[in-house]
Amino acid sequence: MKFSLYLLTFAFLASCGNTSNTTKTSSSTTATAQSASTNSSSEMIVETKTKSNMQQGMLIGEFDKVDLEQTEFSQWFNSGYDEFNPSEEAMKTIKQNIGDYEIVAFMGTWCPDSRRETPKVFKILDEAGYDMSKLTFYGVNRQKTTTDNIEKEYSLNRVPTVIFLKDGKEVNRFVEYPRESIEEDFAKIVSGEAYTDSYSN
Repeated sequence: MKFSLYLLTFAFLASCGNTSNTTKTSSSTTATAQSASTNSSSEMIVETKTKSNMQQGMLIGEFDKVDLEQTEFSQWFNSGYDEFNPSEEAMKTIKQNIGDYEIVAFMGTWCPDSRRETPKVFKILDEAGYDMSKLTFYGVNRQKTTTDNIEKEYSLNRVPTVIFLKDGKEVNRFVEYPRESIEEDFAKIVSGEAYTDSYSN
């Protein structure tokens, strides 16, 4: 009975889908490093303004590709990136169209689906010659939240989620896993073909 309860708890925590907010992340990072008051366990909480924020072994908040090349994540990120070879046909369509879009993406470094798809996202964008200044990637915790709650603005339910925008407005999104392959899904989105993500009706 205890073993079954353990398995159910583990499955719940491992899910990359939406969960209720049972815990809250720390407040937004501040412009300069500052120390909060010492808590009851005599641990000092320090908040600094950095592009990425490591919390309990997870990237939380905005980050860059270089952050995923850190020791904590490099094994799954580098192998996923190196082993992925997107189809030439899909990449041709992506190269022709993706420059018209800004991209906002969310992933969890703890999430198996994110670990599978995020290296592919970066490989596709690199091979397409995408202007990375138009990409914003956020890491979320297990409750799918960031320190500044940016996920609420994009109605985030699952990770990974890759949102394609034009003039600041969402055109379409990729959610968690592909309908066909991630590059074919991206090609449909950026070329304006009919596409619904894996959780849309």
